Amino acid sequence: MLKKLFNPFRLSRLRKGPKQPTVLDAHEHRLSCADFSRNSANVAVRLQHAGFQAYLVGGCVRDALLGVTPKDFDVATSATPEEVRHEFRNSRIIGRRFKLAHVQFGREIIEVATFRSGHSQDDEGTDSDLSSHNASGRILRDNVYGSMEDDAQRRDFTMNALYFDVSNEKIYDYANGFTDIKNRLIRLIGDPEQRYLEDPVRMLRAIRFAAKLDFTLEPSTAEPIHRLAHLLHDIPAARLYEEVLKLFLSGHALRTYELLCEYNLFAPLFPGTAKALLKQPAYVDRLLRNAFKNTDKRISSERTVTPAFLFAALLWPALTVRAVSLQHDGMHPLPAMQEAANQVFLEQIHRVAVPKRFSIPTREIWDMQERLPRRAGKRADTLLAHPRFRAGYDFLLLRESSGEDTQGLGNWWSEYQDASDSQRREMISNLSSKSGAPRKRRRSKPRTSKPTHMDPGQP
Repeated sequence: MLKKLFNPFRLSRLRKGPKQPTVLDAHEHRLSCADFSRNSANVAVRLQHAGFQAYLVGGCVRDALLGVTPKDFDVATSATPEEVRHEFRNSRIIGRRFKLAHVQFGREIIEVATFRSGHSQDDEGTDSDLSSHNASGRILRDNVYGSMEDDAQRRDFTMNALYFDVSNEKIYDYANGFTDIKNRLIRLIGDPEQRYLEDPVRMLRAIRFAAKLDFTLEPSTAEPIHRLAHLLHDIPAARLYEEVLKLFLSGHALRTYELLCEYNLFAPLFPGTAKALLKQPAYVDRLLRNAFKNTDKRISSERTVTPAFLFAALLWPALTVRAVSLQHDGMHPLPAMQEAANQVFLEQIHRVAVPKRFSIPTREIWDMQERLPRRAGKRADTLLAHPRFRAGYDFLLLRESSGEDTQGLGNWWSEYQDASDSQRREMISNLSSKSGAPRKRRRSKPRTSKPTHMDPGQP
């Protein structure tokens, strides 16, 4: 208790007194309640009427200021998750590391988080359910509640520490985030190195926001990333899987890839592909860029994108390097590819835990690359009816556009899909003639002559 009372950090806070936010009126920021979802505004109003502080906060405020229609809405409040649950019957409490409430309105979920307070390892006391760190300083649990000012100081970036009051349409800015948004800057709140040590995923978030918003990383925010990229090795693989989807399925995958490489963050996520990138920089880089361009194009045109195709492209370079190595050891090409796929996924899931619902179709896309060249007889039609044909065919075109020589296989399949039945039969027939190999004749069984009956008179 005495240690907490005389903590120098706490005393310095007490001497300085509470930090007063910059308050922006409606005519300065030009936002109104109409810029946010009606349900999110209603949640904030109901909490205020119940006697709590409640504000729209984070990405929805940032995006609205940038003229982008917000998709997700967060509310920050002085009410605890239990108090929010009591106020809203259509809510539930989730999380252990970071406990909060979800208020559900049909398909829309409003995330309601209690004001958090900054804390050190000394603040943990004996209750590990409230707060805990690991040896490197990474926050394992963060349920220490505080004031609105405390909450603003413990948020990651200044642009995400803006609080919109729906009752008077004012914005409360504790970290100069409004100015940083105007200057298109991503700036961490507090000491950057310490904030990355608390949660290394913040490095990935910085990259994602820079790519998505076309912002620049402020120098002191960018500087420690190269040195601390290895900290991602300590992040659970399941959490990194979710972050990878956010990185590459936000519609800005190509720019994200460029920034990940620039800040040495690609290798901790995809070590096998990073090694292949060093061995064949031109080909691997071109393959990944083409894959990301296609992904961004599909998202911009509101077409579906499956993570299976994304992981097929991201891990293909590692797969081919491993398969070639196995073939050099004497393994036949087909089993070499299958064994390489086993090894690549076994290593990858320790970094990014790709669930089976995507790893299995990823392997099927790879398998199609071995089957698509085999078109003789009825095989072409059988492949055409395969549920993974389209993904396998698209992946074949991706490989060709990246410089792989498939001897016109992609063109052949493009023509075959549009051909009539008679044209298809001719294309299949031409395959054997082009190969120069004579048609195999069906081997008939040798004729067995009837045994000659011996003359009874012969000996």
